Amino acid sequence: MTEEELKLAVAAARKRGEKVVMTNGVFDILHAGHVSYLANARKLGDRLIVAVNSDASTKRLKGDSRPVNPLEQRMIVLGALEAVDWVVSFEEDTPQRLIAGILPDLLVKGGDYKPEEIAGSKEVWANGGEVLVLNFEDGCSTTNIIKKIQQDKKG
Repeated sequence: MTEEELKLAVAAARKRGEKVVMTNGVFDILHAGHVSYLANARKLGDRLIVAVNSDASTKRLKGDSRPVNPLEQRMIVLGALEAVDWVVSFEEDTPQRLIAGILPDLLVKGGDYKPEEIAGSKEVWANGGEVLVLNFEDGCSTTNIIKKIQQDKKG
């Protein structure tokens, strides 16, 4: 979905009185922690937007060996999840510009962030929206999965 298509879909959802939730991430190797997190985020509203880092953005943030899965594949997998309504990509290191353009009713991020540290939080608050941090499931990590695969190849 393009950014413009997303804006139209969000406008239509708002006309129907639906609460729009938005989150973002790389979602390189999708695991149970991601699925649980996205399901929990979706329960907080009527529609869930997942913004995904482009391949170039992921490489800048995670290093030259990432992403493992290209953007198109990551978006297909995310879009197939029941909890996810719309998937959109962004090229920047953070989705701040995209979030400011969408202005979700609720911006959600997983992990140990403080709400004020989350990209786009100031814009969402200024528009009367909420920002929430959800806990990740312990032991679920793409980086740990990659390390285990590398260890298994060696041993």
